[in-house]
Amino acid sequence: MSVAATRETPPVPPHAPETGWVRKVLGPLYVTGVFWFRIHRFGVRLLPYWLMLPLMLPFVAFFSTVLRNIRAAVASNLEAVLGPCGWAERQVRIFKTIWTFAWCLTERYERLATERRFLIGAEGLDHWSELNASGEGFILVTAHIGAWEVGSMLPSFQEARQVHVVREAETDPRAQKFIAELIRSRAGDLYTTHFAEDPQLGVDLLDALRRGEIVALQGDRPRNGGRTVDISLFGRPFPVPIGPVALARAAGVPILPVFVFREGRKRYRCSLRAPIRIGSHGSRQAEIDLALQRFAAELEWAISHRPHQWFCFRKVWG
Repeated sequence: MSVAATRETPPVPPHAPETGWVRKVLGPLYVTGVFWFRIHRFGVRLLPYWLMLPLMLPFVAFFSTVLRNIRAAVASNLEAVLGPCGWAERQVRIFKTIWTFAWCLTERYERLATERRFLIGAEGLDHWSELNASGEGFILVTAHIGAWEVGSMLPSFQEARQVHVVREAETDPRAQKFIAELIRSRAGDLYTTHFAEDPQLGVDLLDALRRGEIVALQGDRPRNGGRTVDISLFGRPFPVPIGPVALARAAGVPILPVFVFREGRKRYRCSLRAPIRIGSHGSRQAEIDLALQRFAAELEWAISHRPHQWFCFRKVWG
């Protein structure tokens, strides 16, 4: 597994959702607009439990049909994971992925906007206990798989530790404000949300880690203007941000890969993997490359484990 030279991301992030004429027609009513964020929260608050499933089916069928670019991206990306297939199996893969995404998104609003109870199991707690007992800061690195937000919230909810979560900026600024306020109302003062567009962000996160606090990042999607490297994922080049690993090395803290898989209705499993420690005495680039190779192996494991919970909606391979 090799790591290529760093480069700058293009103006459009490599993993941003594929869009086309539908977005132009719908404008603010497109799926990334604040309208859908608000109506989703409203729906989970209002609808009884028994009505959610029958309503989910037509919505998923509609979006699975209309969002053609996203459909094509999902099918193309999963070919690298599951291998080539015929037309019928391709439709099944697309539907399963969008269906799982719809439930993860719905249950996200249930967690944040209602008092409904969720069952969250965990594996690899020895890794968590070791890092937590040390009192040092560390970085939780996850990916757009399953319900990643659950993993980032566990330290503040269960251990009363300060967590700084970095999120991608939303396409619609009003949606970004909506999400920030929703999370703040639920998570409290121990959970601070940052958006990657902040130019001061790197300094603030470094200071937080040196104070013994926790930083949660997504390691699978570059942001505009950020440096990236190509890791090998399923034997193909895959661009990831260098930032999480570079930040860990600068702060002298380990990285803890964490993935949260949906196991059923309001049931999740948090998988904590072995910490990745970045050396500080050798070549900076060599140490970063080695850490990225280890993260690539964890990312490939997580996607292979639950391929239909990999929510990458832009075609990343030709």
